[in-house]
Amino acid sequence: MRLRMTAGGLIAEDTPSGRWARLAGQDDLLRFLAGGQAAVASAHAALATAETVDPAEAVLPFRPRSMRAFMLWESHVINSSRALLKKFFPAPAAKVVLGYERITGRAFPKLKPNDRFREAPTFYVANHTSVLADGQDMWWPSHTRYLDFELELACVLAKPLADATPEQALDAVGGWFILNDWSARDVQADDARRNIFGPVIKAKTFANSIGFDVVTADAVPDWTAMRGRVRVDGEVWCEGTTANPRHSLGAMLAYASAGEKLDAGDVISTGTMPGCCGLELDRWIQPGQTVELEIDGIGTLTNRINPTAVPV
Repeated sequence: MRLRMTAGGLIAEDTPSGRWARLAGQDDLLRFLAGGQAAVASAHAALATAETVDPAEAVLPFRPRSMRAFMLWESHVINSSRALLKKFFPAPAAKVVLGYERITGRAFPKLKPNDRFREAPTFYVANHTSVLADGQDMWWPSHTRYLDFELELACVLAKPLADATPEQALDAVGGWFILNDWSARDVQADDARRNIFGPVIKAKTFANSIGFDVVTADAVPDWTAMRGRVRVDGEVWCEGTTANPRHSLGAMLAYASAGEKLDAGDVISTGTMPGCCGLELDRWIQPGQTVELEIDGIGTLTNRINPTAVPV
C-alpha cells in the first residue's frame, strides 16, 4: 500500500483505480505502520467508500527520530573512491593508482573496502534534523563547490529494537521510501585525507530529502530487487539497482541495534545505488537545476537547486 501524509491526515492509494482516499481516524503514519498487516487489510477494505483527496496536498510523511546511512555495495565504494581521487586528490597519487589499474586490469587495492566492510555492515549517523520534503527547494551549501545527489532506498522503523536478532529486526520495518543523501564532494575528499573522524563529517551533515510516498513493508517483498534512476532537468543521468548488497537488511538492523535502542521513526538507508551519484559519473549538478530521483514501485522525489534558498 502506498501512503502519504496531508495536513488533514493519512491518505492511501486505491491501487486498482489510482484514486487517493483519506483513511478516517488516521493522523500518524508511523502509528499506522506499527499496526502491520492488520492495519493494511483494514485500510484496503475502507478505501472503496473513503473520501477522495488530492495527493498533491502531501507534506513530509514523518519527522525522522534518527537516521543511519549504510554503504552496502563494493562497486560503489571502489568507483566513488577512484572518482574522489581523480577529481580532488593531488595529481601524483591519481597517476599511480590509474597507472596500476591500466597495467594490471584490476582495481587498486587501497580503493577496495577492507575486511571490516565484509565482516559487519558499515554506516554513519546522519543529521536527522535537516530534512527536505519532495518539491522543496534545496539550497547550495556555502562550504562546497561540488554539491552531489545520491539515490537511496530507505526504510523507517515502526517498532522498537534493542539487541535484536536479524529475524526479530525485520519485524520492526514499517515502510519504504526514497531518500536523497546530499553530499559535498570536495569537502568529503578533504575530510578523507585529513579529518581524524573520516570522510562523512561536514560532507554529509547538511541535508537529506525524503519522498512523499511511503509504501508498506509488504509492498516490497524483496528490497534487493528494486530499480531506480536519476533525472536532472528531465534527462536521465543514471540508473541502478539494489541487487547483491554485501549484507542483509536483518543483519543491518541487528548491528545497528546492538547495545542500544532503536525506535519508531528511526530511518535506515541502504545507501547509494551503485552508479547513482554524480561523483561516480563525474557529472555535476549546478544551481537552478532540478534533480528527480525515482524508484520503481515507490515513486519520485524532486528538488530544485535554488541558490537563494536557505538551510532548513
